[in-house]
Amino acid sequence: MSLPRLRWRPLLRHWLQVQAFCCVIAVVTTAVWPRNGYVNQLVYASLIGLVTWAFIEAGRLLIPAHHSHPAGDGGAGWPKGWRGFALTGAGMLVGFVVGDLLARHLLGRPPDGQRDLQISVMLTVVAGAAITYYFHSRGKAAALAAQVAAAERDATEARLRLLQSQLEPHMLFNTLANLRALIGLDPPAAQQMLDRLNAYLRATLNASRATQHPLSAEFARLADYLDLMALRMGPRLQVTLDLPDALAAVPVPPLLLQPLVENAIQHGLEPRVQGGALTVRAWRQGEQLMLEVADTGVGFEPADVRPDRFGLTQVRERVATAYGGAGTVEWHSAPGAGTQVRLALPIALNLAQGGA
Repeated sequence: MSLPRLRWRPLLRHWLQVQAFCCVIAVVTTAVWPRNGYVNQLVYASLIGLVTWAFIEAGRLLIPAHHSHPAGDGGAGWPKGWRGFALTGAGMLVGFVVGDLLARHLLGRPPDGQRDLQISVMLTVVAGAAITYYFHSRGKAAALAAQVAAAERDATEARLRLLQSQLEPHMLFNTLANLRALIGLDPPAAQQMLDRLNAYLRATLNASRATQHPLSAEFARLADYLDLMALRMGPRLQVTLDLPDALAAVPVPPLLLQPLVENAIQHGLEPRVQGGALTVRAWRQGEQLMLEVADTGVGFEPADVRPDRFGLTQVRERVATAYGGAGTVEWHSAPGAGTQVRLALPIALNLAQGGA
C-alpha cells in the first residue's frame, strides 16, 4: 500500500493546535489536582495529546482513500462510518496509556489512585472527543470549500469556452465577407488571400481550443489576420504591433484582441477613404498588463454605440470571466479622432482554470 505524500506544514499546524488545546486542558487539570502544579499537568496533557494525535494521524494515512472523506486541511481524509469512531477511540486509549506512562516516567511519579484514574480517563475522553470533532469539522469544511472552488473554476472555464465558441464563427464570417468583396475587385489577390486564409484558420482554430496561450501567440495570430486584411486594403492599412520581449510569455485568453482589431478595421479604417493606421501594443504598468488597440479611423460618438456591439461586449465578458472582475476594459472615441480600446489585466494572476 502506498502512503499519501506527507505535507509537513499542515502537520506542524495541526500539532501546534493540539498543543494549544493541551495548554487549556492543563489549566483544567491543575484546578482538579492543584498539588501537582501547572507544569506537571502540562507535561501530562502534552504527552497524552501528542500520542493521541500522532496515532490518529497515522491511522488517517494508512486507511485506504476510498474509505475516507475528501482530504481537508493537509490530512489524508477522515474515515467514514465506524472506522472513524474506532480510530478516534483507539487513539484516545493509546494516547492515555502511553502518554500517561511517559509522563510518569519523565516526572518520576507513582500511579494514581482509582478515583484519580477515573477522572483522568473521563477528562481524556471529553478532551479527545472535542479535539477530534474540531479537526474533523475543519477538514470537512476545507473539503467542501475545495469542492466549491473546483466547481467555480469549472463553471468559469465553461463560460470562457462558450464565449470563445461565439467568437470563432464571428471571426470566420467577417474574414469570408472580406474575401467575397475582394473576389469581385481583384481575383488574383482573392486567390492569394484564400491561400493565406486556409493557413491562418488552421493555426487560429487549433490554438483557440485552449483557455489561454502566450501573448506572443496572440500577436502572431493578429499579424496573420492583418496580413489578410492588407491584401484587401493595400497601402490604406498601416499596422504597428508592439510587444516587448519581457511580456511575450504572459498568458492571455486566445483571440482576446481579435474582435477589437476587426472592429477597428471594419468600423474605423475601411469607411475612411484614405484608410489609416492601426496600432496594437502591450506594456507593463506595475502589476498590470496593459493592452491597447488604437486606430486613426473615422471614430464615432460614444452615445451611438449599441450596448450589444459584439466586439466590446465579447472582450468585456471574457476579461470579467477570466480574471474574476480584476481586469478592466476602457475605450475612447470621437468622430474623426479614431478609437482607442485599452485593457488592464492583473499580470500576476493565473487565468480561471484555476486559473487557466
